[in-house]
Formats: sequence, structure tokens, C-alpha cells
Amino acid sequence: MLRSENPYTGELMQEYNELTLDEIEKKVQIAQSAFNEWKKVPFSKRSELMKKCAAILRKNKDELAALITHEMGKVIRESASEVEKSAWVCEYYAEHGEEFLFDQQLEVGSGRSKLVFDPLGPILGIMPWNFPFYQVFRFAPPTIMAGNVALLKHASNVPGCALAIEEIFKEAGFPNGVFTTLLVRADAAGDLIADQRIQGVSLTGSVPAGMKVAEIAGRNIKKSVLELGGSDPFIVLKDSNITKAAEIAANARMINCGQSCIAAKRFIVEEAVAHEFLEEFSKNIDKKNFGNPMEINTDYASMASKELRRGLEKQVSDTLSAGARIYWKSNQLEHVNAFYNPTVLVDVRPGMPAYEEELFGPAATVFVVKDSEEAVQKANDSSFGLGASIWSEDIEKAERIARQVESGIIYINEMVASRPEIPFGGVKKSGFGRELSFLGIHEFVNQKTIWMP
Repeated sequence: MLRSENPYTGELMQEYNELTLDEIEKKVQIAQSAFNEWKKVPFSKRSELMKKCAAILRKNKDELAALITHEMGKVIRESASEVEKSAWVCEYYAEHGEEFLFDQQLEVGSGRSKLVFDPLGPILGIMPWNFPFYQVFRFAPPTIMAGNVALLKHASNVPGCALAIEEIFKEAGFPNGVFTTLLVRADAAGDLIADQRIQGVSLTGSVPAGMKVAEIAGRNIKKSVLELGGSDPFIVLKDSNITKAAEIAANARMINCGQSCIAAKRFIVEEAVAHEFLEEFSKNIDKKNFGNPMEINTDYASMASKELRRGLEKQVSDTLSAGARIYWKSNQLEHVNAFYNPTVLVDVRPGMPAYEEELFGPAATVFVVKDSEEAVQKANDSSFGLGASIWSEDIEKAERIARQVESGIIYINEMVASRPEIPFGGVKKSGFGRELSFLGIHEFVNQKTIWMP
């Protein structure tokens, strides 16, 4: 049984039966048959159906946002924004998918040559709970617009969202099997990846999950895209607007109650402005409203599960035991379901959990450095490389620094965000491959060269 529980109230909302092996086999067969026909469907028809997906998402935004909030605890304002961004991705690929896959003429010494893009077949998406709609829609529209079909193995704690997404594709008029939700647990994913009909796998998840998926995909010679954890640096230079930087820093750490791969987690501040930043940063977090996630004025509520809260508690506790200090901590509630008091840590050193690991929740680390050179060294002293943010009034200097930071995406004077037009992905243990933009639709196609006299 897959359980849908409200992390804020602790209420069990619904239980869902897992698919049997026979049911999984039937759905994969249907997906394979659907691909054989879907790959022949012209882009104009694919685009029409994808735009219908966007319209359905917007029409049902309130209902879908409530489902997200009830199932994983995100505040309703952020849930509504997530549904809207999912619609945006559908429209983006409906409008640009065809042009991204136009044949490309290649310059050759003799004869003529072109690069063409052919779909591969059924692609498996293994998606996380923290953005239960948007993560799926980052994967599915480019995959489907390219002529592939998509199978979704969603996180076990958001089965309601997984089924709702499948229903959206059905209501939009996509043929049966073009998008399929598989209600299975993580241990079923290995057999799916190994199945000869599955031509690729896209995972958004933890580093351990990425290692397992990459191992199985590699053993079976399957293309994979991995978007894994992040411990994003937020670099504040002494010539930045500290008031604005501290305000955005609080937003960047607290989005989705800190449960985002691209949430800022390591705040690296030049010594000259460190005290001012720490004071303002802490005050801005303290101003945020804790409460019922279904209320529009609530800024943050619970984490997504008690297990996640306990994991964060241990990371922070072990870090403090090793000599770090709490600079500031909220005192609103203790140990209520999945709630965790926002915390700002200082004096965090190499070897401590908060230095080496991703803190996936409302806990921040602040590092004081003497100059921008040390800031870059500190930013790069991480096994992760997903996103980063740099704050300075000197944009040219900020860009020079940005080129030195080991990260897949860097924003200057703004918090990191993913947008359909911008390629998204990381380096080092944050994974490989790219989602979104023109690069995202090129991940699961055969980039085939044709030469002719």
C-alpha cells in the first residue's frame, strides 16, 4: 500500500494499491505500442494536445494546489505557483519543441550532411515529492514533444499527485500509453530501468538514489539524466545591497520550507558586512509566518514528513556537537508532526555534517570570508554543484566570479530559480545532463547524422 498522509496534521488521507508485476507489464506493453504510433504524430498535433494540458492545469489550479499542499505540506501559495509553472512548461515546449528539433545542416568537406533528431521510445521518469507537479512537467513535455512516451515512477508519498497528472494527460486527449503513472515503490525501479523496452531514465532525487540509477542504467547501456542534491552557495560581497541581499536570502532558504535542491543553503559573506548580513538575514526569517499551509498568509509550515525532520535534526545536532554554534533559532513550536524550527548556524567547519552534506530543510549555514577569492574557494569546497547566487553592485566583477564557481546555474543579484527557457542541471555530485530549454529536449533523442553526396 502507498499511503497519502498530510504532514501538517498527521492525517492519513488515502491508501493506494501498488501495481502487481502483471499490471506493470501490461502498462509497459501499452506504452511501447503507443510509442510506435505517437512518433508518427506531427508536431502540430502534439503541440495542440500539450497546450490543452496547460489549459487543464490552469482551470483546475485551486484543486490541484490543494492536493499538493495536503499531500506534501507545501504552503498553498507556493502550490498554486507550482501548478502555474507546470502549465508554463507545457506551453513552452508546445511552442518551441518543433524548432528545437529541426534538422541542422552540417558543414562538411565533401558531400552534404545534416543532423536529425529521432525519438528513442519509452522513457522512465523517477520523480521526487518536493515539487510533485513541476518536477514531472519538467520531464514529461519535452520527452513527449520529442515523440517519446513517458512512464512516471513518482515518490511513494505523493500517489494522489501522480494519478492526477496522468488524468490531466488523458483529459487533454493524449493517446493511452503516451503518459503512464506507475504506482510502485522505489525497489521496482531497477527492473523498469533494465527492461529492454525502456530507452532512458530521468531521475530527480538524492545522491544515493542517483548512484543506484546510474549503476543500473550504465549496466544496461541506457541514457540517463540525473538531477541530484544541491548545497547552493549564496555569495554576498561587501559592495552588495545588504538589505536586499538579506531579504532575498531568507526567501531563498525558506522556499518550500527549505526543501528544494536549489534553495540557498550556504551563505558566504565578506567579513566587512558579515555582522550586518547575519542580523538582517535572521530578522527576515523570523518575520515569516508559520501556520496552516492552506492559509494564504502562511509563509512556511511543516516539512514533508517526520522522518525528514528527524534527519535534519540529527545533522544539526551532530554539527553542534562538533563545535558549530547556533546564531539564531526560531522558537515557535517543537516536534509538532513534521515541523522544524528554522535555524542559522555559524562556525561550521569541514568534516561537520552541515559542511559536507545537503541540509534539506529550514537550516542555514553562514560562512565569513575575508575577500571574493576566499568566497569562491569556499563555494567550490563542496561535492555539489547545482545552483549559486552572487550579490554585488559591480555586475562585471560578479560575472567574473560566476565563471569561477563550479555550478550548473548561477544568478547574479537574484535567488536561483528554474525557468523553461534556461537549461537546468548540475555538476559534481549534483548530477549530469540538463532539463528545460533546448538542451532538455535533446537529452532523449537519437542525434543522428546523415551524409549524402
